[in-house]
Amino acid sequence: MFTVYGRSQDRLSRRSFVQAGLLGVGGLSLSDYLTLRTANAAPQSHSRGNGKSVILFWMSGGPGHMETWDPKPNAVDQYRGPFGAISTSVAGTQFGELLPEQAKIADKVSIVRTVCHKSGDHTKGNHWMLTGYEGPAFNAPDNRVQKRPAMGSVISKLCGSNERGMPAYTAVPHLRGGTDNIFHYATYLGGGHDPFIVNSDPNKSDFRVQNLSLQRGLTLDRLDNRRHLLSTIDHHRAAAEEAAQNMNSHQQNAFELLTSEKVRDAFDISREDDSLRDQYGRHTFGQSALLARRLVESGVSFVTVNCEPWDHHGTANRYKTEEGANKLIPPFDRALAALVRDLEDRGLSDQTLIVAMGEFGRTPRMNSAGGRDHWGHTFSVLFSGGGLRMGQTIGSSTPRGEYVADLPFDPQDVTATVYHHMGLNPHQTLQDRAGRPIHLAERGTPIAQLIG
Repeated sequence: MFTVYGRSQDRLSRRSFVQAGLLGVGGLSLSDYLTLRTANAAPQSHSRGNGKSVILFWMSGGPGHMETWDPKPNAVDQYRGPFGAISTSVAGTQFGELLPEQAKIADKVSIVRTVCHKSGDHTKGNHWMLTGYEGPAFNAPDNRVQKRPAMGSVISKLCGSNERGMPAYTAVPHLRGGTDNIFHYATYLGGGHDPFIVNSDPNKSDFRVQNLSLQRGLTLDRLDNRRHLLSTIDHHRAAAEEAAQNMNSHQQNAFELLTSEKVRDAFDISREDDSLRDQYGRHTFGQSALLARRLVESGVSFVTVNCEPWDHHGTANRYKTEEGANKLIPPFDRALAALVRDLEDRGLSDQTLIVAMGEFGRTPRMNSAGGRDHWGHTFSVLFSGGGLRMGQTIGSSTPRGEYVADLPFDPQDVTATVYHHMGLNPHQTLQDRAGRPIHLAERGTPIAQLIG
């Protein structure tokens, strides 16, 4: 059960505000605090959505397409890899043998097997798939600079949340990862459209949303009523106007989240029946997927599920393909299949689009260490729900999984499809920091086979 801790006798300190998520660069002044409490208009979380939502399974590091949705059972061992293929509920379609649950619901998913950007650079690929635009190179001086807003931030900006008081864009359980997993944010759209990050594992018995928790000893009454104690807080303001604007939005959002029973209830996964939790799987993948369903059901428009890195080279302390696949694919398989079924049972599948992807695939030829390296010449993306056409495999790769054989798709076609589901024109523009109009997806078009 999620709780907010508090004891009335403790002082309200600067550190308390930091831990409550209300203090960032520049500090929090008394006038800021009063503004938070008296503002009539809600921030990004006000209700202006269209009832649609997206759940992104972000497979940072790049899952192997041969081990998941594009197996090559007739290829030689060096290409086929350690696993075989299994039949699915769609005649003539096979998935990797570690995906038995997804194979059962293949009629409820569609696989685009020929996404291609030709890069094996994690940094470029992450940026490309999360924003639709090519990112900086790993070895470039600006390799940590996000140049375009992530899809979730665009949707936060243009669609907002579907329920007043809920965040529009959330990440579960975290956004960490060792593969340049750093481009999930809003950039020039403003910090108020960054994701609200849970930073806690919903599979743990002591699961607690850290960003919704006050320091033990700090009560909401003290936060709301003892304003004179704010004199203890540093009044130094941020020098950068943009940073100050972002902080104002963050502060107001944080206060609303802290004081919202609706938000706390949405994140309270203990309210779910044990039998349903078991169907998702008692692991981070399963419980994160279940929490994502709770969030979209409660009004969040975009949820990123980010659990474990998929970068399995077999070298440099990385899993071999067989080890990594056995560790990550079965819980992912169960979690995604349970989510698809659950959304359908609740009548939410048409308004909720599931997307599962990483920044690229893995090399078709196994390396000498028993792993696969980076490969951007063809890789797979899964779609489910969203009122799209399901039960398809779209595009085909060459017999050894090396290149696109037919129907290549650009990363922007993926982002354009997501935006189309949300009722957005992918060719509309938003202004960057210099006031220049930037298209959501300049050259991308929604994938016709999915929406036709």
